[in-house]
Amino acid sequence: MSKKIAIGGDHAGFAYKKDLIIKLEEAGYEVKDFGPYSDASADYPDFVHPLAVAVESGEYEQGILICGSGNGVAITANKHQGIRAALCWNQDLAALARQHNDANVLALPARFISFELATELAIIFIETAFEGGRHATRVNKIACK
Repeated sequence: MSKKIAIGGDHAGFAYKKDLIIKLEEAGYEVKDFGPYSDASADYPDFVHPLAVAVESGEYEQGILICGSGNGVAITANKHQGIRAALCWNQDLAALARQHNDANVLALPARFISFELATELAIIFIETAFEGGRHATRVNKIACK
């Protein structure tokens, strides 16, 4: 059974999102596009909140958000208690976000990385397991109660 991945962002991330969906589906993942559905100016919270709810509920195992800097989508997603969104721009950050932080949403900065790197980071993020152990203790202290 393939992993279910939610993907979304804003207009600045639209082209990467559209092409990344193809790459992920070719790799065998089930992908749901939460929008936007064009490169017309859009308000990223309109797409990030539904994606975050879908990941938070367990309907989707992980999420990928893409905007110009990656910051807006990460900040918005992290408003949800069950979301740990990590802004990543290199391979080590993508792996560590999963290994040490059990991040469940990857935020990518489309204006600062190539599409090829974005694809590589997405695959690393999806395929890297959480190490647990001492990291689980820390992760369990993140959410506000």
